[in-house]
Amino acid sequence: MYVSHLSLLDFRSYETVDVELEPGPNAFVGRNGRGKTNLVEAVGYVATLGSHRVPNDTPLIRAGAQRAVVRTRVVRGDRASTVELEITAGKANRARINRGQLGRARDVLGILRTVLFAPEDLALVKGDPEGRRRFLDQLVVQLLPRAAGVLADYERVLRQRSALLKSLRGHRAGGRDVDTSTLEVWDGRLAQLGGQVLAWRTALVRALGPLVATAYEQVSDADSAAELVYRSTVVAGDGAPAPADELEKLMLATIEERRAAEIDRGQSLVGPHRDDLELTLGGLPAKGYASHGESWSFALALRLASFRLLGGGEPSAPDDVFWDPDHGSDADPVLILDDVFAELDVRRRERLAELVVEARQVLVTAAVPGDVPERLLGARFEVAEGRVERV
Repeated sequence: MYVSHLSLLDFRSYETVDVELEPGPNAFVGRNGRGKTNLVEAVGYVATLGSHRVPNDTPLIRAGAQRAVVRTRVVRGDRASTVELEITAGKANRARINRGQLGRARDVLGILRTVLFAPEDLALVKGDPEGRRRFLDQLVVQLLPRAAGVLADYERVLRQRSALLKSLRGHRAGGRDVDTSTLEVWDGRLAQLGGQVLAWRTALVRALGPLVATAYEQVSDADSAAELVYRSTVVAGDGAPAPADELEKLMLATIEERRAAEIDRGQSLVGPHRDDLELTLGGLPAKGYASHGESWSFALALRLASFRLLGGGEPSAPDDVFWDPDHGSDADPVLILDDVFAELDVRRRERLAELVVEARQVLVTAAVPGDVPERLLGARFEVAEGRVERV
């Protein structure tokens, strides 16, 4: 698949812009702060309904505007689909596919798949567990778009259950009796949704692990092996995959064991919202032990592995319930490399270019043409304040 056209209205710094894109490499070149990242951010937003730069949508709307519109034409095989998203602050986003109104914006998920590598990805290795959990969940949603609804429901139930726990903590602190009957209802719902999330995440980590190990070896000269381990509050040990119904039972039992502690702290202590994806090099945690170069290589390996999995790498997990069987070149996701070459040494630049040059479409941003390996310059666009021109 590839994006053949991108149109923006009041998105970030752009009042309006239209860009015709090509299959293969497309390079957006311009000085920092001129809007290169805004373009690829918009493409990524169509695929994930989220930004890699900010946690909410409000900053995506140009200052002074009431709404932003992102429109893309996505080509897959001999079919083309036009996807339009309208982003309005404080309101639910609206979506159209081929001019037809959809009930929910998340119904567009799955039409376009992207894998984006950016300087912010260093936080996957060095940052907090929240970023690694988000990495897994975003990849799950691209593999199985309906997972977006389950994840949203889990967050909603988690908020409501946590509010109840805070209330019960207040009752206990005030010497009043604590009635846990309502809490038990929320326990069951949280465990049901959480079991499904855990099933997806653990299956994904098992499938992703060998691809990450291979990708790390390809982009790094280090002898240390890169490994992934899912650390769960529910599943013992290395978080081995299991059916969702079994994980639901395990989660409910663990919640019951920790109920007193949860009430004392007024927090939900059990579930996928407390888990972590542990990254190791040579058996040691990458966070705290890996050098800067090793951390970059690991972050890049995570994205390359995601690209291969989304594009047709056969999952190693036997229960491939959420893998799209429609593999092949037409299923390759759009690969986005946002301002990463300036951060890489010459060897890593060339190694990365070699690994991705055959992708169906690669979108690259850089401050100067010299930062981009020649084989990825392809269709080149000059980006200045508010305009994008083919050169």
